[in-house]
Amino acid sequence: MPTQAATPPRAQGAIRLSAKRLGTSSVLDGFRQSGSFKCLFPRTDGDALDAVLLNTAGGITGGDNFRFTGHAGDDTTLTLTTQACERAYKAKPGPSGQIVNHLSVAPGARLNWLPQETILFDGSALERRLQIDLAPKATALMVEPLVFGRMAMGETLTDIRLRDRIEILRDGTPLFLDAMQFTGDLHAHLSKPHIAGGAGAMALVAFVSPTAEGQIDPIRSMLTDSAGASLIQDDLLVIRVLAENSFSLRRTLMPMLRRLNNDTLPRCWMI
Repeated sequence: MPTQAATPPRAQGAIRLSAKRLGTSSVLDGFRQSGSFKCLFPRTDGDALDAVLLNTAGGITGGDNFRFTGHAGDDTTLTLTTQACERAYKAKPGPSGQIVNHLSVAPGARLNWLPQETILFDGSALERRLQIDLAPKATALMVEPLVFGRMAMGETLTDIRLRDRIEILRDGTPLFLDAMQFTGDLHAHLSKPHIAGGAGAMALVAFVSPTAEGQIDPIRSMLTDSAGASLIQDDLLVIRVLAENSFSLRRTLMPMLRRLNNDTLPRCWMI
């Protein structure tokens, strides 16, 4: 009698991390990790706590679930990045892979959310959510770069499922919301001149800081013709970048991120 094939095990991982102030430095306060999600803490010369997130499963596909919760305590600086690009692989019909990141920033603290690119493979199915809760007088810099397939290998995304949502709140009140959803032939969609003109990568940058207004002109001077920057509020700068490929995207992003992050970037971005 025929039997159904067993469902392969799915990758699961969770990290909870918090930072506190000790003297002039930001140090680890609480930490817990489980499953295929790990965290590394490289040594740094500054007063920030740097953490590097690592998916030991090597990527994400349908049914996988990864969750990160981070908290920057009063007057701390917490910088979060990834060891490498995240990869969303081809998924079978069924549930999408899940990535949920929830970050909170206490008064006087600064959060730098600087993951490397997420690369979408043809046939991928990904649902991703990022929520940043800011206290009054908290600062945040975030980037979310996205690459549409491996162009060097001639890959085009003709069948994907993608849902992506980014929320920034201040004292419980929505400050910024960006959401997109797509199912089907993404390559054809992005090829339209009024959509993306054939771009192979894009990124969203948001900078919440009392110094945001003073950054708008220097940032605009760094932008390519397929990028733009807007001052949504006096303390909220939003940048959108379209690029031909991941190399061009990084070439545009890195000088801007350095400028907005006191002339520094995580070492992982340099490798």
